[in-house]
Formats: sequence, structure tokens, C-alpha cells
Amino acid sequence: MMSTQETKVSREELLELYDDLRVTDVRDGLDWVGLHGYGTVDHSIQPLFRTKVVGIARTARYLPFEGPMTNKTGDEYTEWVKWYYSEVCNDPWGADIEPGDFVCLDVAGVDVGLLGSNNTLDFKAKGARAYLTNGGGIRDTDEVIHQGIPVWSKFISQGMDQGRIRYYEKDIPIAIGGVAIYPGDVVVADGDGVVVVPQKYAVEVAKFAHQELSGDKEGRRRLYERLGWDLDETVL
Repeated sequence: MMSTQETKVSREELLELYDDLRVTDVRDGLDWVGLHGYGTVDHSIQPLFRTKVVGIARTARYLPFEGPMTNKTGDEYTEWVKWYYSEVCNDPWGADIEPGDFVCLDVAGVDVGLLGSNNTLDFKAKGARAYLTNGGGIRDTDEVIHQGIPVWSKFISQGMDQGRIRYYEKDIPIAIGGVAIYPGDVVVADGDGVVVVPQKYAVEVAKFAHQELSGDKEGRRRLYERLGWDLDETVL
């Protein structure tokens, strides 16, 4: 039977609690509390490069830009773009970033490079750990990879924001890859994809996730020893 008991813990405690857990461990922990059909983000959303991140969800929603686009000279367009980034497509959630945030952006599946080599560095300096989007959402990927910015997205984009997308709201429930994500939820991502844990179940899920991780380490450690391999951090 699924427990509904909520245990209050701080952000820092949650981050520490999930720090060494893999996506598969967390998936198992969700199963243990009865959330078999919840938490796994659709497998079409993939990492830009293989890494592992644990963070606390910070959410925002963008919508497709309805237009219309008007004809402008290059110089006129340059001025218009300044207005667009100021008034139409901006990122007010960026001012709220706290260390440990996993930024989750519902971009309505739009093919747009909302994130890139420049702004992700700014957000990293504020403490953002990674990004999750349900469209493109990321461009300048050679530099983003070089800078070690973790991103999970449906695809890579080329285009800039203007004429394609507009900011709508922040700090609200969103849906990415079939999973509802609320501000404060725990997000764990690695090469196996992304899994989201509702905040009210986070402590209980972590308990059973650690149980599964410990069992896995013990079993693999015995096999390492049988094979004559040196023990590494994955089995200790």
C-alpha cells in the first residue's frame, strides 16, 4: 500500500539523500511505494552527454509565439530583437536560481534554442545544476558540452528565440515527457534518462532506493572479487 506520509526535510538534506542514487535506484524506490506508473520521463528525452545529476526542480513554461512577424531591415531587426528579449521571451526564473536547482522548462515542443553557451554559464554561476526540456531548448551544443552543462532534451535546436517562443509563467506545475513536475520535486538524471520524485514522497522513496542500491553493490562486489577485479567506488 502506498504511504502518503510526508516528511519535511530541507533542500540540502534532499540533495544529500539522493546524491549517490542512480536513476534505476530511484525508479525502484518509486515502485516500492506504489508509484509504478509515475516519475519516468519519456525515453525520447535524452542527455546531451552522459553524466549524472541530482537537483531540485525549478519550473517555467513557455508558449509558441503567435506572431505575426513583420518585414524589417537588418538594422530594424536588431532593434526589434532587443525589444523581444526584454518584453516577450525572457527568463525571470533565472533571477531566482538557488544552488542545487534542476531547471525544468516546458517549451511546448518548440524547435528553439532557448538555452545556449552563454546563458547556461550565467545560471551555472548562480547554482543551476542541469536542464530538462520537452522540445529543443538547447543550441551551441559543442560549447555547452565543453563547458560541462548537463542538458536532457528531445532534440537539439539551431534557431534563436525571436518569432518562435514566448515566456509565460514560472514556479508552476508543468508536464515534461508525460510526468507532472512541481517546484521542489527531486529530479535525478543520468545515462538511463530522467526520473522525477514528488517532494512529499521523496524521503520514503530514497529509503527504498538506497536499499536497492546497497543490494546491487553487494552483489556486484562479490562478482568483482570472483573475477579478480580491483574494487572501485561503484561497489564500495
